[in-house]
Amino acid sequence: MPLQGVCWFLCCRQGFSLLGRDYGEKEEEESFELRNKEDLTPNGRSPAEVTVSQPTRTANGTNGHTVSDVSEEMKSLIIEKNKMGLEEEPELLVKGWLLREVRGNWIKQRRYWFALSQDSLDYYSGPEKGARRLGTLVLTSLCSVIWPDKQTYKETGHWSITVYGRKHCYRLYTKHFNEAVHWACAIQKIIDTKAPVETPTQLLIRDIEENKFNPEVVEHIYQHNPILKYTQGPLYAPLLPFPYGSLEHTYHSGKGYGSVREEAVKLFNCLQQLESAREPVPIIQGVLQTCLDLRPLRDEVYCQLVKQTSYTPAPYTAAHLRYWQLLTCMSCTFLPGPTVLKYLRFHLKRIQSQSPESEMDNYASFISEALEKTKCRECVPSWEEIQMLMSRQEMLCTVHYPGPLSCQLNISSHTTANEVVRMMQVKLGLQESKNTFALYEQSALWEQPVTGSALIADTLTSLSTKESESKCQWKLCFKLYCLLDADSISVDSIEYLFLFEQCHEMVVRGQLPACDEDLQSLASLRLQCLMGDFSTHAPYPPLDELFPGHMLEARVVMSLSAPHALPPCQVAAQDCPTAQRFPTGLLAGTLWSHTAIAAHKQKVEQDMRLRSRLKEEAAAVMGSILERWKGVAGYSRRDSMAAYLTIARQWSGFGCTLYEVDFYIGEAEALESFPYGQICSYGVSDSNTFKITAGDRDLLFETTKLTEIMQLMNAYFSAIRRQRGKGENADITRTGSTEVGFHHLDSTHKHTLLELPSHPV
Repeated sequence: MPLQGVCWFLCCRQGFSLLGRDYGEKEEEESFELRNKEDLTPNGRSPAEVTVSQPTRTANGTNGHTVSDVSEEMKSLIIEKNKMGLEEEPELLVKGWLLREVRGNWIKQRRYWFALSQDSLDYYSGPEKGARRLGTLVLTSLCSVIWPDKQTYKETGHWSITVYGRKHCYRLYTKHFNEAVHWACAIQKIIDTKAPVETPTQLLIRDIEENKFNPEVVEHIYQHNPILKYTQGPLYAPLLPFPYGSLEHTYHSGKGYGSVREEAVKLFNCLQQLESAREPVPIIQGVLQTCLDLRPLRDEVYCQLVKQTSYTPAPYTAAHLRYWQLLTCMSCTFLPGPTVLKYLRFHLKRIQSQSPESEMDNYASFISEALEKTKCRECVPSWEEIQMLMSRQEMLCTVHYPGPLSCQLNISSHTTANEVVRMMQVKLGLQESKNTFALYEQSALWEQPVTGSALIADTLTSLSTKESESKCQWKLCFKLYCLLDADSISVDSIEYLFLFEQCHEMVVRGQLPACDEDLQSLASLRLQCLMGDFSTHAPYPPLDELFPGHMLEARVVMSLSAPHALPPCQVAAQDCPTAQRFPTGLLAGTLWSHTAIAAHKQKVEQDMRLRSRLKEEAAAVMGSILERWKGVAGYSRRDSMAAYLTIARQWSGFGCTLYEVDFYIGEAEALESFPYGQICSYGVSDSNTFKITAGDRDLLFETTKLTEIMQLMNAYFSAIRRQRGKGENADITRTGSTEVGFHHLDSTHKHTLLELPSHPV
């Protein structure tokens, strides 16, 4: 019986060469034969031989041939046609006149009689019996329909539908919208009822899975099916089934992609170019980018790579190892579907058993481990990451932390932000801290926390892209995230330095409400901490690194906009009623020209005056800071930080995270705080609105920081639950950071609202 099983298997697979042109390699140029070459008769033909003309010329074409004695799997891919008249057709579901777009020397529309049956869409010269059939589009599960759209109607005056078949597409037009929709619905309904088309590669993968414990059968499968093995020739059609049609109606049309089927064939050509490429990284990045944009192609590329790493003539050459290097990059970027994943794992084990202690064995082992960890990536791996993966090494990631200091960590393509946070805590001795930490994407003007589950490799690629686009430096920073217990932080610990540096960041950004005297005192303590005692020869940081710059600007602008600061002519113009302005007339253009020139000159003068006043004000503030710096002479670095934080702690919101929101609740000037224990629920009510329910009150906020607020609020609740689980005193009203507070700041500040995010409690 086992031998009979093998014989049956071999016989049922002989027909795959029939599809070589469209679903595999090119077997013969002019014809394909369904036969077993070992059973040829003396005249060179087998008893059951069926010769079919090239499928690429017959599928969905207008000149058909008869195919007899072909198996069901062939019928799903090869079109059966004949010259039957209209009266011989099966039951018609829809019929009527439609215009079809015909392409020749120019595009034109011709009127035909269309008839839709359960198996095909045909068109005839007319509706009368015996009318000649001019073309057929056989409907399978891979066909697709593009519905009518307004843009085409505006351009042509007709509603259009497009039906994609295996080798042709029909662009059909009608003046009536309802008629177009009726045709589209009917055709789509038939497509949906069709059984899924399977390619020879899919059938072979299934047979390999069923016989994976029988090496003899598996070997026969590979030996008698070239489509599974390495080839130097081109691929004429995908290994897996893809819907017919283009990407013109999809999001990715702007990237220059063709149809998915076309892109699959192009990708195989790219794979073959790897063998001779001097620099493979750009090709690898291109393949990965296409797979990122066109998700269905991921399984196809995996199948192509398995094919090109099977039965290779020179498996140990550098050219052949390029396929393994791309397969390594794919395994760290995308996971294949379940069926292809099983096939890939079987292939890797087979290679390891056939070539132990080889480079292929090493790559196969690395890929197997990667498949256990891989999550779908958001970015294509960077040049550096691809180079590291090609050599199966880890990357170095630079993480900055307050000081400014930094350290380097070894990461893989699978390392998450949470894992890096834990590594940093261990490296800096912060494992026992009651506060929580996070990674931030940071530039000179902007920062955002990185989600704990985010892949660091994606984050680094994103930062590199931002740097090239914005022309400013971006870095990955490790910082305090939730300040749950500021009082227990030792003055000599690095965590105290974190607290000091992040507090100063808030001061410079204007997020710490304080009077001018306190801000100048903070600036002087900052200088003492950085530079030591005052010296006329010591270079010190610019003012914008010590003092909130927007406060300086606001003060100068207010002084310049005061009525007494305006030029007399402008004051007079303000008092002049509209009716007294110059009337429109012959001189209006001249008067307008002079007025525009005068306005421009006035604006230039105002800008110069503003810059001048800003310099004067900055010099005055800096002078005051330097005088205060002299007054703190003798303070050690530790004393300076302690004095700085003492002033900062005077604000009740010390340790909180600030977000700018528009606040809608009762009186506009209300100042309130809500302990977490009073919050019933919280969440996002729409794209820009955050909602908190505290007791019987609903509070709504308009903000663009919804995600950040939600993440931070969740972190606070998680930390509080952990503290309660440890039996600690989790008094959530102990510090300002464990409340949701709403504060309107001083009028010189922006109306910034102190607040923490939420989730259903």
